[in-house]
Amino acid sequence: MLRTLGRRLAAGLALSLLVVLPALARERIELAAGWRFQRGDPVGATAQLMYDLRPEVTASADGKVADARPDEAVKAVASAPGRVLKPWVLPSANPFIRDPAKRHRRPEGHPGSEVDYVRPGFDDSGWQAVTLPHDWAIAGPFLETGPYGGMGRLQTWGPVWYRRALDIPASDRGRSLFLDVDGAMSYATVWLNGRLVGGWPYGYNSFRLDLTPWARPGEANQLVIRLDNPPESARWYPGAGLYRSVWLTKTAPVHVAHWGTTVTTPQVSPERATVAVRVQVDNDGARAATVDVLTELYALGADGRPEGRAVARARQRGLDVPAGGQGELTATLQVRRPRLWGPAPKQQPHRYVAVTRLLASAGEVDRHETPFGIRTLRFDANTGLHVNGQLVKLQGVNLHHDLGALGTAFNLRAAERQLQILQAMGANAIRLAHNPPAVEFLDLCDRLGLLVVDEIFDSWERKKTPLDFHLIFPDWHEPDLRAMLRRDRNHPSIVMWSIGNEVGEQYTGAEGAAVARRLHAIAREEDPTRPTTTAMNFAKADMPLPAEVDVISLNYQGEGIRQDPEFIGTDRIRTPPQYPNFRAAFPGKLILSSETASAFSSRGVYHFPVTPAQSSITRDGRGGDSAARQVSGYELYAVDFGSSADKVFKALDAHPFVAGEFVWTGFDYLGEPTPYYAARSSYSGIVDLAGFPKDRYWLYQSRWRPELPMAHLLPHWTWPERVGQVTPVHAFTSGDEAELFLNGRSLGKRKKGPGEYRLRWDDVVYEPGTLTLQAYKAGQPWATARVETAGVADKLELQADRTGIAADGRDLSFITLRITDAQGRTVPRADTRVRFSIDSPGELVATDNGDASSFEPFPSASRRAFSGQALAIIRSRAGAAGRLVVRAEADGLSPAAVVITTQSK
Repeated sequence: MLRTLGRRLAAGLALSLLVVLPALARERIELAAGWRFQRGDPVGATAQLMYDLRPEVTASADGKVADARPDEAVKAVASAPGRVLKPWVLPSANPFIRDPAKRHRRPEGHPGSEVDYVRPGFDDSGWQAVTLPHDWAIAGPFLETGPYGGMGRLQTWGPVWYRRALDIPASDRGRSLFLDVDGAMSYATVWLNGRLVGGWPYGYNSFRLDLTPWARPGEANQLVIRLDNPPESARWYPGAGLYRSVWLTKTAPVHVAHWGTTVTTPQVSPERATVAVRVQVDNDGARAATVDVLTELYALGADGRPEGRAVARARQRGLDVPAGGQGELTATLQVRRPRLWGPAPKQQPHRYVAVTRLLASAGEVDRHETPFGIRTLRFDANTGLHVNGQLVKLQGVNLHHDLGALGTAFNLRAAERQLQILQAMGANAIRLAHNPPAVEFLDLCDRLGLLVVDEIFDSWERKKTPLDFHLIFPDWHEPDLRAMLRRDRNHPSIVMWSIGNEVGEQYTGAEGAAVARRLHAIAREEDPTRPTTTAMNFAKADMPLPAEVDVISLNYQGEGIRQDPEFIGTDRIRTPPQYPNFRAAFPGKLILSSETASAFSSRGVYHFPVTPAQSSITRDGRGGDSAARQVSGYELYAVDFGSSADKVFKALDAHPFVAGEFVWTGFDYLGEPTPYYAARSSYSGIVDLAGFPKDRYWLYQSRWRPELPMAHLLPHWTWPERVGQVTPVHAFTSGDEAELFLNGRSLGKRKKGPGEYRLRWDDVVYEPGTLTLQAYKAGQPWATARVETAGVADKLELQADRTGIAADGRDLSFITLRITDAQGRTVPRADTRVRFSIDSPGELVATDNGDASSFEPFPSASRRAFSGQALAIIRSRAGAAGRLVVRAEADGLSPAAVVITTQSK
């Protein structure tokens, strides 16, 4: 790909000169510390800093039905000519636009350079000092009134600024300098030394900008980033700020291109694997260059480090790279007795790394590492997904990108904790809702052995919220999609690409199908090894859209949508079960359920009476309590278009050709708090926002881990006001039958019948004491469960998920608080206010309790318990190894403490 020669004044060295300078080797420096942050523009500056004109939003609404039909786009109409930054930002997309004729030409000049905050000499000492990743909105306060529930009742909109001095020593003269941004929410614009570098509007994608023309090696350099996240831009909490990592990458002018290595494994057998490594090499210099490309493959250990000697090596000589252009070659290597990457727990996620070295006469010019995995995928329309020849039923969940009380600021340990909790339940797959994740999240999935559906867009040309991605889709869909594919395609965890979620083009027939065809073609150009899909909650088998993708992904349609009699005559989506229809129309395509259930519950909250149905909608008196903003934890209630887990299991068992499911959702998430938009967070998670499992967790575990002896009883058994009243008892077990005892008396045996996934004793009359369950499998004792009536609250207990963490300023310990009686039993309805404190060397980052209706700010050290529990999140301090003590106190209760050790690496 040719660049405009002369775009760099300082990088025109010949290769013959640069290769003798070892200092030109690649460096990647994380720009975490040293930032200054400010909300709002200087007075009068906003108009000249807009990316583009936006449609005017005259009225806001909240609580829009989640499956409402997307609307036709409303375009902004300028009342008077205005200067916007769009023409200067669009060229940042050029490397991802295939047709040269469609690439953008940058205008002259540097708009924004006259704004105070952009000027290199501006005094920002009064701004807030922050460390990246940074989500400025998560601290709150929550917006308790107004139509803000959909976006989490946290203000994420409005212009914000980040400034940082950039260290570019004189020794960097002649190097190529790049700013790599892993994620910025959103409409990022970047200036260096008062010069407009470029930007990227989509808040979820990673992007690179070339700093070289504007850098001043050996002098002071000032980096400035402005973000301008719109209101009404999402249906959930999008986060805010530079919420993923930012890097300064330094290379020789001749170097491996950005995301320039592609590793595939076209042939794999137990004896041998063929590994194809395609390498793209950029030459940013003013003269043509010739390099050798050495590729070495190493096995990676569990710690992610190479083990031993290279398992394969290939050197290709004489790659010619034109000045200002790019060269490309592919090396084919053989790995004997390959260790395969496969999903846990039945397979092992073995990994390798391809080390690419560019060599010239004087030595190494560049070195680049690409982790990958060796594995095979087969998509069978009759049975499902086969990985390395083994059938793997998808036991998946959907995840949004926030990390609960930490917001969207990515933290490796917080994400790892989420995935470990889900794997313990039996999940083996993640669908990313509805955008590319942090790249470290995919690294985790690679390491832990989780399958991934990587998704790019929640909307195309038609809008779901007034200022969502549809505004920039025409200009940015190709670069955004290609950027995601190039960044992510070497991750072995990814098994398919999703090009959209419930898009409005489902409704527009051939016109919408044409958009899908265009996106599908881009995906196949970038990666022909994986299929495409798009999640459909409306499109039927006889419509044009499903034919344009490789895999059929259905949201809720498999079980049927709104089939209850009370929905007859309504204008909402009503769909009979669709698995048979899609099977008949597309007998050669794999079918999966990309969203199932969307069941509701509040952890530890139970409402009476309990529905006798297998699945029920949620209303006051039918599992819901709109005044308290809570939903019953009997796990039988769902959104109007969804269903209980039990109903989903029954539909999947009746259609064994379906490859599996992705439950909506694995964890509760901020925003979209259906059915109560006066709340802050969702009710659909199997695990609540604090990371505490709801009862539904054990229902999924009973199905997804049938080999695990387990049993779980609900509800809790502390109901002093219900003595003598019917209080149903349900059990989840991987056994096939069980006997329930109340205070030693048998209440009878129950056996799971066809299409039954729980055991129910719906006529139990409450009396204080002990419930005991003995589960059986194939007639033999299998597992037991026990629930006791708790006494009055007496003391606090603290338990850390890890008592030793790294003293790196990022590692976390998640501390669970329980309120117990004198015998150590959790008091299940305790809501006592608890105060947390911590000794150095660490800090209390956030607290939570999992209550979707709570508006206590996350940074608060004081929090009410919810259903007897609360959470404190502790972070280490960089370089401060030692012993820290976390304490919890509450009026009238015995305090608790736990010791955490921080250790230097």
